[in-house]
Amino acid sequence: MKVVEITDAKGQIVEAEWLKRAEMVHRQLRPTLPADYAARMQVIFAGGAGMAVVVDGDTVLGAAVFRVIENTFHGRELYCDDLITDETRRSTGVGHALIQHMERLARGRGCQWLTLDSGTQRQQAHKFYFREGMTIPSFHFTKPLNP
Repeated sequence: MKVVEITDAKGQIVEAEWLKRAEMVHRQLRPTLPADYAARMQVIFAGGAGMAVVVDGDTVLGAAVFRVIENTFHGRELYCDDLITDETRRSTGVGHALIQHMERLARGRGCQWLTLDSGTQRQQAHKFYFREGMTIPSFHFTKPLNP
């Protein structure tokens, strides 16, 4: 098992084949991603995001999409948009490897925090995040603007 960076620090795709292989795992969390996955991800990367995958041989076991942001609450943070472990590989260290990888990236990029949001229905994921040392410092509220 190893971590492969799909993008470089500027969000440029450096591992297009791994991006293609990551799609099926990514859709386990985000099934509504558009049919042209690569084009959508290119837009996400152009907006400042990066991506890494955990692989074993030719198989993607998990993926993370993340970005560095700055705000008045945390200062500089590495925010994880998506953290996915293939549903057949959960509890095998894949998520832990991705968290560790993002922690290293965050420190290297001068971040003080690693943050993410998780749907309230994802209790198993929350147990994992607590084991990884994460806490819930606030609620995240949303309001649709185009109902």
